[in-house]
Amino acid sequence: MPANLPRQALLLSYFTVGYNALECLLALLAGYLSGSIALVGFGLDSLLESLSGGVMIWRFYPHRGRSEAEEVRLERRAVKIIGYTFFLLAAYIFYESAEKLILAEIPRPSLLGLGVAVVSSIVMPALYLVKFRTGESLGSVSLKADAKQSLACGALSLALLLGLGLNYLFGLWQADPIIGLLIAFFLAKEGRRAVKQGKLCTCAACGLSSADQASEGEPELPLPQDFDDLISGLPGRGPKP
Repeated sequence: MPANLPRQALLLSYFTVGYNALECLLALLAGYLSGSIALVGFGLDSLLESLSGGVMIWRFYPHRGRSEAEEVRLERRAVKIIGYTFFLLAAYIFYESAEKLILAEIPRPSLLGLGVAVVSSIVMPALYLVKFRTGESLGSVSLKADAKQSLACGALSLALLLGLGLNYLFGLWQADPIIGLLIAFFLAKEGRRAVKQGKLCTCAACGLSSADQASEGEPELPLPQDFDDLISGLPGRGPKP
């Protein structure tokens, strides 16, 4: 295994955190200016993605004086807290989206929001490819699974682009709160998984190998299948067992 691969994995995690933090700020600004709950929800999701990337940095950053089992326990505790945050944000986005849809609070078209959605729709799939290939070379379950999270973010970006585009081009303002409801559903689903399994939505084994899990008395868990159909044709994906 090349010596620079762990460093590359760490740099990818730093990039993920930095990019999502910037995306969060721009999406929240665009959402505030235009009254778009879809953009606000997307920005809050990007904030949680930054927290997820922070956990990945923790996993790849060398630690001293702390056992692997202790790191895993601390990681799962932190992830569960993030999971409850997912629920709170999902409830907020759902309420705001439903209110805007029922009361016909029409959001204004947002060129800034469209720009954020377009850039994210390009960057996230590209980041998926680099992360997955690096994870394959490292034999890292957590990095390959984190790559799936980048792809999921790309899928949300396309949904956001669709909603904003329909409003901008055709005045179909209902598309905006509907996309907000979709984002709320996504946040609630990932929050449930984080709280239930002690993992962020991407991580099938929290970076543990089968031997590590066996040593802790935990069964090996399969990767979630949420996006298998979506990414089955991309590089690095073999046929389903």
